[in-house]
Amino acid sequence: MLKRLKGLNRREFLTKSITGMASIGILDMSRKRVLPTDPLGIGQTTKKEIITRTLGKTGIQIPIVNMGVMNTLDAALVKKSYEIGVRHFDTAAWYMRGGNEEMLGQAIKDLNARDKVIISTKVYVPTQQRNITPEAAKETYLRIAGESLKRLQTDHVDILYSHNVPDLKWLNNPGIIEALQQLKKEGKTRFIGFTTHMNMTECIKDAIRSGVFDVIETAYNYSLSDEEDYRNTLQQAVKKGIGLVAMKTQCSQYWYRQNLPQSLQKFYEGKIVHTAVLKWALKNDFITTAIPGYTTFQQMEEDFSVAYDLEYTEEEKKFLEDRKVKLSLGYCRQCQTCLATCPYGVDIPTLMRTHMYASCYSNFYQARDAMDSIPTEKGLRVCQSCQSCNASCVNRIDIGQRIDELKNLFV
Repeated sequence: MLKRLKGLNRREFLTKSITGMASIGILDMSRKRVLPTDPLGIGQTTKKEIITRTLGKTGIQIPIVNMGVMNTLDAALVKKSYEIGVRHFDTAAWYMRGGNEEMLGQAIKDLNARDKVIISTKVYVPTQQRNITPEAAKETYLRIAGESLKRLQTDHVDILYSHNVPDLKWLNNPGIIEALQQLKKEGKTRFIGFTTHMNMTECIKDAIRSGVFDVIETAYNYSLSDEEDYRNTLQQAVKKGIGLVAMKTQCSQYWYRQNLPQSLQKFYEGKIVHTAVLKWALKNDFITTAIPGYTTFQQMEEDFSVAYDLEYTEEEKKFLEDRKVKLSLGYCRQCQTCLATCPYGVDIPTLMRTHMYASCYSNFYQARDAMDSIPTEKGLRVCQSCQSCNASCVNRIDIGQRIDELKNLFV
């Protein structure tokens, strides 16, 4: 049963952020286009230019900042996002049990803007249900995609993803590939792709080899800055014409404060952490666009302000330069190294992702779904027998503390 976290109010629990680091200079080859005066409605009187990039071989040109719709049911937020210049809206059949797609579909219909926006959605099969035949996988994907189109009130989406691909077996499931290609041939999606949180380098390398996918949605943020193989793989994907959409760009957790003196915490207050880390991700011009999952109008304005200019302000430079790489590793990379350190075989990576959905996004639909995807014998209840957690993370995440917080929420 979901409980309220003790010791932290909602604002404290949801708005604290981890630390960052500076990027080396990377050439920005982006195009720009002029938007109407005062697009954000904040009193600006000069025309602004939104930076746009082309999404691989799709030819789609979109702003570098768009909207991950996952965490909201507020149609007014979608409509205002469109008004200020957002043109790509990312959702999924699994988000809010379909309610997210329904809200987005109605909002776009109210705007009469279907031909002016890029909509992506995703087909998801829970992990414990993936031991199915290729024929069953194909039937499942075709059915779920059809249901998504009805909820979105459209005859096609622009991008259809295979959702949460963790390994090559699921990536290359012949039934899934056949379903995606059939939907593309039938005009129910213009382009196909997959999303990945785990084994990202391996999956993307194989996608480069296969040439099947048009777009990949993958995690990319400054806590991954030392992953050279991953970075090189992303660059190779772009050279092969694959469009890259970045998620998890904000990397905005709260636990960085645990080991910082009060004198340093001032650098993380306010909006500067979000603009700085979002700019860091987008300065890597192999990323076409980022889809931060904002939930308020203030967050929307803050995130979309980055779409006009990727140059760091002096404050942002200081924020990034003052931080150490080791302090930025609050983001779980889903590397699975921790699995060998748990004597009971608990699915720690999925628990860490559950924690992210609950604590960082305040999205308890997604947190509950992630939790439910774990087999009982590898789930959170197994952790109840441990007085203290001996599992360890090579990237210094405090696994035990996050598991304790999940116990407080879900057990």
